[in-house]
Amino acid sequence: MAELKTQKTDVPVADFLAGVEPEKRRVEGERLHAIFSSVTGDPGVMWGPTMVGYGEMTYTYASGKTGVWFPVGFAPRKAKLSLYGLRETAEQQELLPALGPHTESMGCVYANRLDALDDDVLRQLIALGFARKDFRGVDYPGQS
Repeated sequence: MAELKTQKTDVPVADFLAGVEPEKRRVEGERLHAIFSSVTGDPGVMWGPTMVGYGEMTYTYASGKTGVWFPVGFAPRKAKLSLYGLRETAEQQELLPALGPHTESMGCVYANRLDALDDDVLRQLIALGFARKDFRGVDYPGQS
């Protein structure tokens, strides 16, 4: 069985964020890090080269494959901000329309601008996502 490619790293979150470009994304990444850390009480850890994750949880796919992942996190990508773990529960689904302009796919919420999002709703979504302690998902191609 193949191991998940994205693993925790020893790169300090602050070092990663200091190198994010463009500057707008760096500033948004630093702000997101402060928000996620404040809400979760977790300092955050780099997962792979670009994702900042908070906490750890066990996941189990339909195939029975298990592993460890982060309940909530983000990646300050050039095109959009990727926010993870904010759309997994029914309560989060009810809150998402109040977040502000965003799009969704599989496990992500994407936003063009952090300042366009409702800070209180974002904090609620993070708290709800962080409270999850396990994950049961479907298998994606290449994960079995």
